[in-house]
Order: sequence, then structure tokens, then C-alpha cells
Amino acid sequence: MQNDLLKIFFIGDIIGRPGRHFLKRVLPILKKRYNPDLVIANGENLAGGLGITEKTAEEIRSAGVHVITSGNHVWDKKEALELLKNENHIIRPLNFPESNPGKGYCEFNPDKNTTVLVVNIQGRVFMEPVVENPFLSIKKLLAKTTHNIIIVDFHAEASAEKQALGFYLDGKVSAVLGSHTHVPSADLRILSKGTAYQTDVGMTGSLDSVIGMKKQPIIDKFLTGINQRFEVAKNKMILDVSVLDVDKSSGKTTGVERLRFNEFDLETQRLS
Repeated sequence: MQNDLLKIFFIGDIIGRPGRHFLKRVLPILKKRYNPDLVIANGENLAGGLGITEKTAEEIRSAGVHVITSGNHVWDKKEALELLKNENHIIRPLNFPESNPGKGYCEFNPDKNTTVLVVNIQGRVFMEPVVENPFLSIKKLLAKTTHNIIIVDFHAEASAEKQALGFYLDGKVSAVLGSHTHVPSADLRILSKGTAYQTDVGMTGSLDSVIGMKKQPIIDKFLTGINQRFEVAKNKMILDVSVLDVDKSSGKTTGVERLRFNEFDLETQRLS
């Protein structure tokens, strides 16, 4: 029975160098324990907390990440414009203009008989208006694909928009997992037609922060309205990951688990 299931990790937004370094410490241990067939991570904040570069992408791939998704910050480093042209397993939101570099989906083969389609899509509520309707964009993609194992990273701000897309895609994809807010939601579950859903997976970054950034500059911005220089926080690190068991034949998710690991877990050997 175990050979009929895929175990998939989805790791929340990785924030800057501290997030990358903590991932490198934790992921190899988790892979040894859980033996996942596919590891997906959101990497739009890899480089200095905003954007992605070839070097930062390679750093997390060397730690064991197979597919890197992104979001609205994917364009924050100019290097990404060339990077996305040549990378098959770094994807940007599907519903950005087609003329933009890169693709909104990729295929990954965990074994010779299995293909997983990983899709990245961005919301529109409280987000950049340039993107197309995410519901219509994913509808178009699903109409032309024959894959039955499909994992969707929905990079969006509004919980209602995320929930609506989850219910819309129930039974059509294996999972709809939210990214962008960096705060994990407690609603990871399997919907009625076999699709795993979570409003937001969370992040790999500092718990003692405002969504991964040092607290005081952000507090000052709210107090004064004056722009501040934001810096990535690096203490009390956490890694949020959602674990899926997906049936290879049907593409339906049969089991889910929401996990958080921190520096204390490493220090007390709970991850050994």
C-alpha cells in the first residue's frame, strides 16, 4: 500500500539567509525521518527577504528541495528575470502576463511511472491588479492537462479568496496550499472530494519577528508612516511544513499533517 502513496512536503515561505540556513539544518533530518518523494518550498523571499537569485535557489536545492514556487516578490531581484527563463523547477505565478519570464507550472517525476504537476498561482484581493483572475487561469490550465496529481501553491493575501479557490478546485487537484502571509493556519484538512487544503502553510524564518522581519522598523512604520529599512530577523527560528499522502492512482490526498520545528527541537535532539 505504501508504494501506492506519494509523500509530499510543502515548506512555507523561506525568509532570507537565516531561513535558508535553518532549512539546511532541519530538512535533511526530516527527509531521513519521513522519506518524502517530493519537497516543494516557496522561495520568493530567499534573497535578503525579498526576491530570489540563482545562488539562493541552489542553496536550498542542495539541502533537498525539488521544486521552488514563488509569488509577487519573485521579480524583486533583477537576476530572477534570466533565472526563470532557464529553470524548469523554479516557477512563478501562472496568472502573470504570458510575456513574463518563466512558467507557472512544472512537472516533477518522483519515480519513472509517476508525474506530479506543481502549479503556482497568485490571488488578486489586496494584491497586484496586473494578474489575471486566478480561478479562470487555473481553469484554463486544468482543461488542457492530463495529470491527476496536481499540487497548487496559492500565493494570496485574503483568506476568503484562498478558501473559495480551495472549494472550487476540490476533486480537481490533489492539494491547494496557501502561501504569502507567513502565518500558519490551523485548517489543514482534506475536503470532501479528496483535495487537501490549508489557508497558509506558514514560513521558515524567525518567530520573534513580524512575518520574518525585525520587529522595530515595522512598528516604527506603523507609528509614523515613514518608510523604514526592513531587515530579516534571525533569532528563534522555525520551519513550517505541511505533509501530504497522495494516492498515485486517483490523485486524491488520503492523509495530511501540519508540522512546526524550531531550534529547541534541534537542541533537544527531537529531530535526530
